[in-house]
Amino acid sequence: MILKEVKGNRISKGIAIGKLWLMDKHDDVVSRREIENTTAEIARYENARNTAICQLTDLGEKAVADASEEAAAILRSHVMLLRDESFREYVCDVIERKNTGAEYAILSARDHFAKMLADTEDDTICNRAADIRDVSNRLLAILNGVGESVQSEDTPVILVAEDFVPSDIIRVDREKLLAIVSRKGSVNSHTAILARAWGIPALTGVEPDPSWNGKPGIVDGDKGVLIVDPEEGILAQYRKKIIEEEDRKERFFSLKGKENRTKSGRRVEVFANINHPSELASLMENDAGGVGLFRSEFLYLESDCAPTEKEQFEVYKKILEDMDGKKVIIRTLDIGAEKQVGYLGLEKEENPAMGFRSIRFCLSETEVFRTQLRALFRASAYGNLSILYPMIVSVEEVRQIRAFSREVREELLAEGVEIGGVKEGIMIETPAAAVISDLLAKEVDFFSIGTNDLIQFTLAVDRQNEKLNDYYKADRTAVLRLIQMAVDNAHKAGIRVGICGELAADLTLTELFLQLGVDVLSVPPSVILPLRERVRDVE
Repeated sequence: MILKEVKGNRISKGIAIGKLWLMDKHDDVVSRREIENTTAEIARYENARNTAICQLTDLGEKAVADASEEAAAILRSHVMLLRDESFREYVCDVIERKNTGAEYAILSARDHFAKMLADTEDDTICNRAADIRDVSNRLLAILNGVGESVQSEDTPVILVAEDFVPSDIIRVDREKLLAIVSRKGSVNSHTAILARAWGIPALTGVEPDPSWNGKPGIVDGDKGVLIVDPEEGILAQYRKKIIEEEDRKERFFSLKGKENRTKSGRRVEVFANINHPSELASLMENDAGGVGLFRSEFLYLESDCAPTEKEQFEVYKKILEDMDGKKVIIRTLDIGAEKQVGYLGLEKEENPAMGFRSIRFCLSETEVFRTQLRALFRASAYGNLSILYPMIVSVEEVRQIRAFSREVREELLAEGVEIGGVKEGIMIETPAAAVISDLLAKEVDFFSIGTNDLIQFTLAVDRQNEKLNDYYKADRTAVLRLIQMAVDNAHKAGIRVGICGELAADLTLTELFLQLGVDVLSVPPSVILPLRERVRDVE
């Protein structure tokens, strides 16, 4: 028997053994057809749009019931796209101007908006381009009477396709989805995020072969390998690895309730990064010490208008109450032109990763900033709150932020509002912040290092460009020196410093980060227990 082993790119770790099932996904080919009644054709589009919104709402409710907030959040963003007036107006305009069918108009809108976004440097924009293609394909399927079915197999399968969009994955019964393999896709795509959240091994960079359909296969997400039609000896080896992994998970859960101390007795805090309040259940299940990073922008991305002070207050209050005195670090709005939130009126930028975003936006749009800070300070009375300000580049900027926050605090106190003991910190995610960290440390209560942007900006590497993967390394001397500089300066000023970027979850770097003196590591909930075990193994 000839063993077929195909190398791919790792986007979600783990091992899966099962039948390969190739999804037959053809590109939509729509002929332009002339119509006489454009009013009726627009109504036809509106009906399809309303049907799609209902479908996605139902899928979102199912995702919440299945405790899959990641999927629910993606589906909510798809509903927002369908309700977006710019997309709707573009479709209707094409129908009216060109007297053409809704299918052609939808493809025109899809290609127009996706092209604007797909080649940008920011992963959020790239995801939005994929989302536009996804919702457009859903509209076309509804107009053409195509059903929702993706998987025809009754047994668990390894899905293989040229590419996946989030709805391909969400529609499959999670109990029957073993792994996903595709030619296209990046580590930061929504499909990759879902795979990691669900614990499903996933590979990209693999060219599907129709002859694989129905054959047994193995996906090794740790090595980045797909094995087609493996020999019994190979199968036995991988079955043993799966059993060992289950034993490993049981060992992790035995750590719940124990302290995170190295062998030398040094205590390290292990916190969780979350995007949505519903992730608190997973955080608690995995026994996190607190919330190291709560990304507040979900409140803005999932709404058709700016969230009110009351709406934000209720969310922050619930998180603080649920955490029952454990530390909760909430990052202020990290949004900008790259996030494509229409109601904020932001302009398109050539280089959004380094543009009008994050704290720059907040200091310019002070009413948006004031509303969020009021909600945060009001909520602080219900728990242990710290506020984190992102994208810092200067001392003057920090002083401006602190002066504004004092103004908001005094305003609330004058109104008789109770405020807790809030700590305020900054993200070290620009080389500028690391270089002047000795000055910044005198202005704030703590540092949190965002390794994603710090690496990208320091090494001048677009982390979305697959050709530059070898350049995007955490162990480059320049990056490590900046981290060390920030840690040393923080400790000299008597403040703590953590890492909340993706690299905190890389267990091969844990010992290095502890050697650099990092006090806190904040990771996705699923990584908390493995990280705690790794901390306890370090001398």
